[in-house]
Amino acid sequence: MYLRNQMDITAYHQKYFRPSCLPALNLRFATSEFFHPYYEKTHNQIIVPTELTRTPEDTLINYFSILREAENVLGRSCGSIGHARVPYPLAYNFLSEEYQKKLSYEEYLSSFAGIGHTSLLKLCRVPDLKQGIKFFYEIETIEAFEGKEVEYFGYSYGFIQLVFEPGGYRISDLQQFPEDFLCAPYHLWQHDGEAVVDVKYGYWCKLIQKRYPTTKSGYIKKIYFHGNDRADYYFIFFTLTNGTDVEIAQFRRVGDENWKQVNMKPEEEYLT
Repeated sequence: MYLRNQMDITAYHQKYFRPSCLPALNLRFATSEFFHPYYEKTHNQIIVPTELTRTPEDTLINYFSILREAENVLGRSCGSIGHARVPYPLAYNFLSEEYQKKLSYEEYLSSFAGIGHTSLLKLCRVPDLKQGIKFFYEIETIEAFEGKEVEYFGYSYGFIQLVFEPGGYRISDLQQFPEDFLCAPYHLWQHDGEAVVDVKYGYWCKLIQKRYPTTKSGYIKKIYFHGNDRADYYFIFFTLTNGTDVEIAQFRRVGDENWKQVNMKPEEEYLT
């Protein structure tokens, strides 16, 4: 019993309390020469080269590659870091015209306060009910705090929407959420995809007749079940660095028909 429990605690600790070892995806523009045309230019003096935004994937990988060594660290006296703030005016122009109307350059720059380095760990296009261009992403940042001569690794994830404008694909919306490394694994069932499905659609809705074994491919997890309404369901989850499963999409089908994306929200009915 002790050995089994010890093995369980080891696996649990490795899953929830160890940082990511995934390779970074944003490794373009390895030399400072790329930034030479943008030195001492303001954001409204910069035009993004069209070759950087030809596809949605190019836009995002190039965007995060530009931000990789951008820093907005306050109160540090160790000298210059990376490319300093030179990349920010260029990166800001990866936002769509409408998004820039909602988010000023000053607000954009302040959103990076404390950030000294950014690594893109995960990037994947995801289904969108509105038939838009939507991506999931996860980043690892090195963060410094004013008054402390020490840095920390931070992890965040979110979703990015893109639109096509003259000149290429642009970011039309970007959401970012910090990852929790303590409360979720100690207290919540919501961090586990199987538990989410079992509680919401089994315990709450009484919908699950039979849940099938989960399939996994890297950080992508798919959970299938057959419902008491004679329909089949499957849910896509992405596993974050902190071990939490984030629900990405839901699908339903009856019989041999094609899978159709749905948006069920049992918590709205159960918790109100």
